[in-house]
Amino acid sequence: ALQHRGQESSGIVTEDQGTVHSHRAMGLVSDVFSGDALQKLPGNLAIGHNRYSTKGSSQLRNAQPIAVTYHGGDLALAHNGQLVNAPALRKEMEERGSIFQTTSDSEVMVHLIASSRKDTFEERLLDALGRVEGAFSITVLSGGRVYAARDAHGFRPLVLGRVNGGWIAASETCALDIVEAEFLRDVEPGEVVRLD
Repeated sequence: ALQHRGQESSGIVTEDQGTVHSHRAMGLVSDVFSGDALQKLPGNLAIGHNRYSTKGSSQLRNAQPIAVTYHGGDLALAHNGQLVNAPALRKEMEERGSIFQTTSDSEVMVHLIASSRKDTFEERLLDALGRVEGAFSITVLSGGRVYAARDAHGFRPLVLGRVNGGWIAASETCALDIVEAEFLRDVEPGEVVRLD
């Protein structure tokens, strides 16, 4: 339902009892997730992404969600938008020794979370969100929870819904319609929602 949001690449990261599974590839959703690809993604938590690059080149290494393991555990992040201060933040982090695997501004958020000195994951996420500037909505999967966040100005859309006793966050309501989810509300500008 969200194929129009990007036709370069598609990906899904799931978590199943603490184990993270990922599948990303170049191409349309129907091509990337044909055959048994979805069967290899068990779990009751997931984030997905369709990419249309505005920052970073059209390559598999820039496909999302970005999935990493760092000192705080597993972390996956999908991002829609533009972080206008990403080049300066990236330069600062590279000068301190960070190694980037992509050319996407989305990876800056991953590094900000991982390098935060805050105690809990939620504090690290809020710390990272407080350092970026721009128009964005993100979903993050970590520690048996999904977080959905929207920039302080609400430039990028993000909605919440309910389906079969579960929660869903998406960039547009048409994604809710196709799975017959109930639309609850928009995520407010600057709001971070935890789904667990």
